[in-house]
Amino acid sequence: MEYAENGNLYLPATRLDGIQKYAGAEAKKPKLNRLGGDQWNKTKTRVKGAVKEIAKDLVMLYAARQQTHGFRYSEDTVWQKEFEEMFPYEETEDQWDAIESTKADMESGKIMDRLICGDVGYGKTEIALRAAFKAVQEGKQVVYLVPTTILAQQHYNTFAQRMKDFPVRVDLMSRFKTSAQIKKTVEDLKKGMVDIVIGTHRVLSKDVQFKDLGLLIIDEEQRFGVAHKEKIKQLKENIDVLTLTATPIPRTLHMSLVGIRDMSVLEEPPVDRMPIQTYVMEHNDEMVREAIHRGTVKGRTGLLCIQPG
Repeated sequence: MEYAENGNLYLPATRLDGIQKYAGAEAKKPKLNRLGGDQWNKTKTRVKGAVKEIAKDLVMLYAARQQTHGFRYSEDTVWQKEFEEMFPYEETEDQWDAIESTKADMESGKIMDRLICGDVGYGKTEIALRAAFKAVQEGKQVVYLVPTTILAQQHYNTFAQRMKDFPVRVDLMSRFKTSAQIKKTVEDLKKGMVDIVIGTHRVLSKDVQFKDLGLLIIDEEQRFGVAHKEKIKQLKENIDVLTLTATPIPRTLHMSLVGIRDMSVLEEPPVDRMPIQTYVMEHNDEMVREAIHRGTVKGRTGLLCIQPG
């Protein structure tokens, strides 16, 4: 193991399990410490202090949420039932359970904090759609926070298509939109003219204010950085939260297991869902072209190309 100032530490092959690949924010190159120096101990002390502060803030946040009464939604309306009947697929048992649990949370008067955990294609977005539609019918605004611009566009297309027959305004905030379009959305959110806004971390900016925010939906929370999570935490204090993930981080999973968060697990695959097939091979332009073409023609696909370096 190489340290600063050309220091080397030799590790026996029997201790290889002690080595882990470094994963840091924004993939920055880490600063190496000197063997025998005290910088590493200082860093560990500083991190421990930061972790304690985060834990303290989380305890205060969830204590405040438990003591506060949330908005009590009404039972399903005729529109809600019509909207749900427009779903073109057959719901799985797990999906039904998650939908019913989410609605029960919203109708109970407690502040919802539910984690929906399921693989890609297992129907998490449909649960979010129904919860968002339920919130909008009571005059509440919904924000759907996603980690990437492409995902934001995909969800926007899905929401706009599903809600096109109802008086629901869905807006998108991402770098695909012009400054004028973003400004218009920000102004209309403040006036309450936008019902659902879908976007990346741009929706967490200081200039974004809501007239009556009722529901926060977070897609893949683990992919947001510390600064973004701090802003998410500020939003969370008195609104319902629905978190969707295929890969929950240990903290999120632990909070569900100890009862701080409620959890619904989607284990049953939809009817006729094809299994995911993963191949690892040398880079080949023709193979990449063929895979993309096949995915474009046949529908949704996942492709992972691993190249040297």
